[in-house]
Amino acid sequence: MYQQQQQSMLSEEDLASTIISDLKRIVREYATATTESTCPDIRQLFTKLTDSTMKMQGQMFETMQQNNMYNASSPALRQELDKQVKQYQQTKQKTMQFVQQNLGQQQHQTFYTPAMQQQSAQHQQGQQPYYM
Repeated sequence: MYQQQQQSMLSEEDLASTIISDLKRIVREYATATTESTCPDIRQLFTKLTDSTMKMQGQMFETMQQNNMYNASSPALRQELDKQVKQYQQTKQKTMQFVQQNLGQQQHQTFYTPAMQQQSAQHQQGQQPYYM
């Protein structure tokens, strides 16, 4: 037992922090792979991998929190939260107005991106569309 402890240069807290950081990174990578998959089977596989990795990360978080190894962020002031919510609502409203104004001016125009053109061609040929 002493030899095992001597061989590990990282504390349990450092090891746990490394593991939880890696799990978070893996979730991001799987989520990216899921959204970029063109094959429904592969998309489903990455969705399952994302879910199982998120569960592991949650379990690791709970274990670390129970052992006082994870410092949660400090509570935010209600005023700051309200201020941020108000700013986001204003930005949302401005964005919606901008979109509505531009859509109103361009009602009669149709825009296609290359991906949409390819999907349209696939649909006409009876093929399944792909997901980006």
